[in-house]
Amino acid sequence: MDLEFLPENRTLIVRINCEMDHHTSEAIRRRVDGEIQRLRPQKLVFDFSGVSFMDSSGIGVIMGRYKNIQRTNGTAVMVNVKPEVRKVFEISGVTKLIPQYDNIKQALQNM
Repeated sequence: MDLEFLPENRTLIVRINCEMDHHTSEAIRRRVDGEIQRLRPQKLVFDFSGVSFMDSSGIGVIMGRYKNIQRTNGTAVMVNVKPEVRKVFEISGVTKLIPQYDNIKQALQNM
């Protein structure tokens, strides 16, 4: 599992560079939660440029972090979502809740 955390002001960019499935989701959740707790960001950007596969456990990770950041009046977005992952988000209804942008620059301009 490969994650990168890029804090910038009150924004935390989480670059995910692995599949998000039942094998990796729990570890991803723990690491992201740890960084959120440590940095207390107001904005959370999930960068999916390195994600080629995701199942329902990955959706659970994203939705849980989305709900957590909302409780503190923060916002979360997704960027660089590949078509095969976007389809999973669309089918599950995640795209109705969490905005998607083509890249980090666009997301930061709209948050």
